[in-house]
Amino acid sequence: MRKSDRGTPRQEVRKYRAGDAGRLAPRVIIGLVIFTTTSVSNLNGAMAETGSPQGVTMVAATDGQKIPESARTTAASLFGDRCAVCHGPNGDGKGPGAENLNPKPQDFRSRKWQRSVSDEKIAKAIVYGGPAVGLSSSMAANPDLEAQPNVVAALVEHIRSLAHKR
Repeated sequence: MRKSDRGTPRQEVRKYRAGDAGRLAPRVIIGLVIFTTTSVSNLNGAMAETGSPQGVTMVAATDGQKIPESARTTAASLFGDRCAVCHGPNGDGKGPGAENLNPKPQDFRSRKWQRSVSDEKIAKAIVYGGPAVGLSSSMAANPDLEAQPNVVAALVEHIRSLAHKR
């Protein structure tokens, strides 16, 4: 038995050619884009989990204050645009984007769930996404809301109000 008869045949090693760079460049660029976007999203999640984010205290800061009507209007619009896709317009967790998700989105109308979660946890999930509070990574973060505590408080208020719409 010869050495070449054993195991899988050895593949030829292709030498570098000058024309290969043109085919390689798009792959490298795509790889860098994917790496950068995943690094940034992982960094945001890591900051949310390890740091003392401002988002957690923003609801507490507005507890004693009245939420402006403009913040409520913005929150209602954001809920319809961002949250209702998965959670449904009435908060039942059966939005058009929920069909293929596993785990399924939370039913905000559930009184049991409403009692089990704090306003701060809801606010943190809104701003930093599901992984920041131990939920699904399918729930996207909304970092643009970190600087808008009144809007986040209005979103929390809206989510709380859905318990009464069963």
